[in-house]
Amino acid sequence: MGIVTGRRNARPPKQRRAGGPPEGDAHDEVVREIRAGRLDADAAAERLIERLTDAELLGLLDGDSPRRLLPLIPVLLHRRPFVAGAVPRLGIPGIRFSDGARGVVIGESTAFPVTMARAATWDPVLEEQVGEAIGAETRIRGANYSASVCVNLLRHPAWGRAQECYGEDPVLTGRMGSAMTRGVRVHTMACVKHFALNSMEDERFEVDVSVDDHALHEVYLPHFKAVIDAGADSVMSAYNRVRGEYMDVNRPLLTDVLREEWGFTGFVTSDWVFGTHDAVGSLEAGMDVEMPLRLRRAHELPAALRDGTLEHATVLRSARRILRTTLLHAATRAEPQPSADVVAGSAHRALARHVAEESIVLLANRPVDDGAPLLPLSATTRRIAVVGRLADRANLGDHGSSRVRPPTTVSPLQGLREALPDADITTTPAGNVRAAVAAAAAADTAIVVVGFDQHDEGESVVTGGVDVGVLGAALDSGRLRSAITGVAHLASRFVRGGDRTSLRLRPSDERLILAVAAANPRTVVVLIGGSAILTEAWRDHVPALVLAWYGGMEGGRALADVLTGVVEPGGRLPFVIPTDPAHLPPFDREAKAVVYDDRWGQRRLDEEGHTPAFPFGFGLGYTTIDHRLLGHRFDDTGGTAEVLVTNTGHREGSTVVQLYAADTAVDRPVAQLLGFRKVTLQPGEERVVRIVLDPTPTLERDPVTRRWSARAGDWALQAAQHSPSTWADATPLRIGDSDLDDAPARLPDTAG
Repeated sequence: MGIVTGRRNARPPKQRRAGGPPEGDAHDEVVREIRAGRLDADAAAERLIERLTDAELLGLLDGDSPRRLLPLIPVLLHRRPFVAGAVPRLGIPGIRFSDGARGVVIGESTAFPVTMARAATWDPVLEEQVGEAIGAETRIRGANYSASVCVNLLRHPAWGRAQECYGEDPVLTGRMGSAMTRGVRVHTMACVKHFALNSMEDERFEVDVSVDDHALHEVYLPHFKAVIDAGADSVMSAYNRVRGEYMDVNRPLLTDVLREEWGFTGFVTSDWVFGTHDAVGSLEAGMDVEMPLRLRRAHELPAALRDGTLEHATVLRSARRILRTTLLHAATRAEPQPSADVVAGSAHRALARHVAEESIVLLANRPVDDGAPLLPLSATTRRIAVVGRLADRANLGDHGSSRVRPPTTVSPLQGLREALPDADITTTPAGNVRAAVAAAAAADTAIVVVGFDQHDEGESVVTGGVDVGVLGAALDSGRLRSAITGVAHLASRFVRGGDRTSLRLRPSDERLILAVAAANPRTVVVLIGGSAILTEAWRDHVPALVLAWYGGMEGGRALADVLTGVVEPGGRLPFVIPTDPAHLPPFDREAKAVVYDDRWGQRRLDEEGHTPAFPFGFGLGYTTIDHRLLGHRFDDTGGTAEVLVTNTGHREGSTVVQLYAADTAVDRPVAQLLGFRKVTLQPGEERVVRIVLDPTPTLERDPVTRRWSARAGDWALQAAQHSPSTWADATPLRIGDSDLDDAPARLPDTAG
């Protein structure tokens, strides 16, 4: 059940028509009419609106819970949906919210690997399966609205909530976010967040982002549009400002772009509590629902409607968006409702394990004393030391609004003990370097598990940048407001999480790696975290390096499967890992104003001529795979390319074939991902795969006409297994021409 409070009507409820359905059945009746094809969603919404009082209409525009529940939000969020716009008199259930970027936050649910880990799979088909599973569990928990699609671009890896996004590239992010949207919508409405340019945590309530039109539309918005085109029902606006305006009152983005330019017909909700700065202004700008409580709007809109400050037509516009979307979802979602036993059941656990396996990135795997690569572990390995602060911990990621509580978890140590029951696996207390060195020296192989947890990175739940005025008119000014703001600023200095202070490991982790590697040359380092970790201080000292992310409830078993060779590491980096943080854009955790341009991540390294430690798209496997671009067709609407892929090794393996374009007329070409496809091949197998190409990175948008056209330059195309460092052998990108025949690809075409 949701949190629903009664609302006083401004006038008596309108009477139902003679012979019509009972009032309490009004919602379900119009849903049946839509499902039967006798009524469209717009007409159905109008039928309900005709029966709503003004108070009920206004009640659609904010949360149903009273403001006194504000301190209880962290507890209630994990117990029940938060409801907005329920009208029990007419049977309208309202928007019933659950968070869910890595699983449902209500109750005990399946904990999947975090979004960034799933981005590393480079597999939209798999991500759609995860989305459907999350949607099913959301619905079972009584919600009909899932804020599970986070597509903010990774501007800098120090961002505390990097783990909730799909990485640094707009095309990868757009395709993975679209897949999640399609999956979630089978069972619940899908909400995409946080719109827009939200990619820092500590000052997310205050920061003002400056960006020019080209970077805005060509870099930071295309993936949002892709998700809208994939059918997203709702958009959550961000806390931050863009070009001086908070996002809830940012008409240029919420209306001019989102609705008029892109044609979005769903509804927009605020980010929670502190995401609404003007009750009337936000409604007029295009933000439809204040979430999750009765705060500004409940106290300001009735009077504004009475005195004419707020036009009735503006209220009706948002009411139509909300009801049309929710009715259409109710009429088209999958039936029947999934059984409750799927929640953290065997099928979803197996999916979580498979996704974790596919996400793990093998960054290094050099030969050791026998001349063979250290991984997978030899069948003769009998003594293993598993050490490090995170070796035996359930480490699922951030403990903020996206936290999932699974019924069980599997740590790396537990996973290895299950996978190798006959091996002598020892561990040591965290922080005892001397004991870890002794254990490593006595072992055949040492595995060091280090990295981050919720104390190092995550959502900054308490921050100095909150607008306490939303808690009551008495706090809008004066000494009380100053006092509360001061306390918030003071508390923010002691609350852990938020943006990272360094891209390196904790000093104690680095010391442990170096000490263990000196004691045992057969050392594997396993990194846990949500984005890039610099490795320059120690990576040359270890032969094998694995990035295992926050791997979800089955992450320990997935890691053991990869280390022992039951499966191969399927992941590829969704961002670049530099050798020096100076090669990335500046990042100031306390900045009140920032400028976002079109150079960050791999693109910035390319333009400035820096060689990364590990390029965007990089990842090793346990076999060798070659590929060759055969041909392509391309114009400003998109295209396809065909690539011959061959497994030249001795075991089954996968690769992600990546298609990049660049303007080769410049001194330092900047690689732009156009498309990708994950392929699994048997030993000796070769296949021709067809890959869909996104033209957006090769286009530019005219700020005046809003029309897109091809960028100038000598564009070339290259098939690669990671972002290329040279363009000497690239193929000219044929605009409006084709060197492909019309024969179908030998691998069935799917969205890649």
